[in-house]
Amino acid sequence: MPASLSDLKAGLSKLGLSKNLVIAHASMRAFGSVDANDMLSALLDSTRGIIMPTFTYKSMLNPEVGPPKNGLTYGSQNDLNKMAEPFHPDMPVDTLMGMLPEVLRKHPRAKRSMHPIQSFAGINADAIINTQTLFEPFAPIESLAEQDGWVLLLGVDHMVNTSIHYGEKLAGRMQFIRWALLRDKVVECPGFPGDSEGFNAITPDVEKFTRRVEINGALVQAIHLRSLLKAVVEKIHGNPYALLCGRKDCERCEAVRYG
Repeated sequence: MPASLSDLKAGLSKLGLSKNLVIAHASMRAFGSVDANDMLSALLDSTRGIIMPTFTYKSMLNPEVGPPKNGLTYGSQNDLNKMAEPFHPDMPVDTLMGMLPEVLRKHPRAKRSMHPIQSFAGINADAIINTQTLFEPFAPIESLAEQDGWVLLLGVDHMVNTSIHYGEKLAGRMQFIRWALLRDKVVECPGFPGDSEGFNAITPDVEKFTRRVEINGALVQAIHLRSLLKAVVEKIHGNPYALLCGRKDCERCEAVRYG
């Protein structure tokens, strides 16, 4: 049996976040045949407001040349460059982000930031969305942490936890530069993060400030954001290679190791 709207609301209410803002990441498939609109409705009913990443990777370009130690091979994606689309405010969320961010983006009450690669959208979180700039793509996460926000992982794990990227930045980890196509120009986008495949290594470090509930067989985790960021910084300061993936062909993790 698929989870009903009332099931979702009842389960999410157990997390005790009705007075908190959250950043959410979700896999609808983990919940069975659950409508993404019902999930968004349940999230709005059980929190003070919500933001989600609404990234648009199809606006990205790979130039022929660029700065060294930048975690990418220049001139290696000419075919993708030909298919790149100029960013615009109504550009759909990349399908890699899942179904829910696109439902959020299209909601009549949602506000979306204008970053051409790493935009965020939110409801009841305009002030947080407004903090983002081209040079500070993760400013909404910083603002959310300042307001005692939480991370919600809905049927997913820390490999999709965007807030860990901001923790890496706070720890002083190398950030990268990428380029995005607009209607009339190409813009440089600093502060692009590394790879997230190794992020589940943070799980034991955040256990004491993680709340869990199961809904229709799917695990939902709520992690206190400010505590998460502190744990990420401490982990990287203790081991500069912490949270990196183990793949030798991962250019961003290899850049961090040997850059």
